[in-house]
This record gives sequence, structure tokens and C-alpha cells, in this order.
Amino acid sequence: MSTSNDFFISLLSGAAAGTSTDLTFFPIDTVKTRLQAKGGFFQNGGYKGIYRGLGSAVIASAPSASLFFVTYDTMKLKLKPIISGFLPGRENLSTTITHMISASLGEITACLVRVPAEVIKQRTQTSISNSSLDTFKILLKNENKEGLIKGFYRGWSTTILREIPFTIIQFPLYEWLKKTWAQKQKTQTVNPIQGAICGSIAGGVAAALTTPLDVLKTRIMLNESRVSVFYLAKLIFKEEGFKVFWKGIGPRTMWISAGGAIFLGVYETVNTLLTSVKKNK
Repeated sequence: MSTSNDFFISLLSGAAAGTSTDLTFFPIDTVKTRLQAKGGFFQNGGYKGIYRGLGSAVIASAPSASLFFVTYDTMKLKLKPIISGFLPGRENLSTTITHMISASLGEITACLVRVPAEVIKQRTQTSISNSSLDTFKILLKNENKEGLIKGFYRGWSTTILREIPFTIIQFPLYEWLKKTWAQKQKTQTVNPIQGAICGSIAGGVAAALTTPLDVLKTRIMLNESRVSVFYLAKLIFKEEGFKVFWKGIGPRTMWISAGGAIFLGVYETVNTLLTSVKKNK
């Protein structure tokens, strides 16, 4: 970022966005996870304990979202002149590529915090554990002898495999929608409400298209032993058919579409507010 103030603006805006989204939509995430888990919705808890696993989600949401936006905003500034230099006269293409790479790097950084929290959250959502702390203690015991790092980062590769396609759809589309809207109303930027609508559309499209990757990620995190992505994909297809890869598409699309509105809307609101405070100092 250009100054340390810009760094902290991204940090605080991201923290506010992540926490508000997770608190609002956690029950829908639980429904989606139980739909995707082996055995189906009711076998994995149904509507009981719909807030189980909330603790790990809330603890991780602020730092993971902060890491994402600090990386995303920083890399946009750093990469734009480099990529523009490789593609002179092709501003739209260079901007899209800049957003894709920046968002991908942001997701990889955020996953350092997000993946362990997701493992704890999803196991709590689909098990008899009463809380995230109980699941955390079970993982610490390392009963299956796979090691603490491997246990807490189960599904790392599939999460990255899901997040990068998701984010290279969501963020370039989000930035394009904002730019197009601003041009049509002849303003420099959109307001936070308009930004939230753009975030909702972009999030919903990206969520729907990446549902099969989300199903694979959920199954790997919940599986009792470590298995490869390709082995599990073949096994699921053989035992349950192709349709299972689209399980949970409704809750996932609804949750991320609405979540995108709040996540990016809150980010834009807090970012705009903090930037104006900085300018008025």
C-alpha cells in the first residue's frame, strides 16, 4: 500500500466484512455442509445445533478476511503497472488479469487461517461435538496419527482448488460491475449500497459455478482418513452419481450471494469511511 494508513484501512475493513458476514449467514452454511456430507442432511444433524461450530468461524473470520484484503489491495497496486507494461494498449485485459492474480494471492494468504478454522467448523457442524473447542481438543489428540499440521490443514489443496476459481470469477466480475455502473451514472465510483449489489451478483455467479469443488472440499475435510482429490471424486461419482456434486447449490448460492452483498458492502462502507477520516485529518 502507499502508506501504513492504507494498510490498516484494508485490515480493518476486511475484518469488519468477514465477521459481519459469518455472524449473519452461519445457519445457512451449516445447512449446506450437512447437505453435502456423506449420509445427507438429517443423518448429520438436521436442524439441530444449527449454530454448532460458530466459535471457530468467528475467531477466524476477521484475520482471514483482513489477510485477503491487505494482500488483494496491495497486489493490485503493485501488479497493475507491471502487467500493463506487458499488455500496452489493452487496459481492460490487463486490469482483469491484475484482479485475478491479486485475488488468487489474497485467497492463498487467507487460507493460512481459514483452512484450520473450516476443518474445526465443519466437523463440529456434522458431529456430536457440542462446540468448536471440543472438536479442537479431539484434533489435538491426533488419534489417527496423521500429525497436527496435516490434521488441521486437511483439505488445504481442495480449498485452494475451490477458492482460486471462485475468486477469479468473483472479483474481476465485481470490479467490472462497479466500473460499468459508475460509468453509466457518470460518477467516479459506486456508493456502498451499489457496491453491495455488485458483490451479491458476483458472489452468486461464482458460488454456483464452483459448487462441485465445494462438495469435494467438504467431503475431504470430513473424511476419517486422508484421501486424494481424484480418488474421492471417482468414488463419489461411482457410489452416488453426478448429481451429488451439485448438492447444496441452493443454500451455497443464496448464502454467498447475500453474503457477497454484506461482505463487499461492509468492506466498501468501512473503507470509504476510514479513507474520508484519513483525508480530513
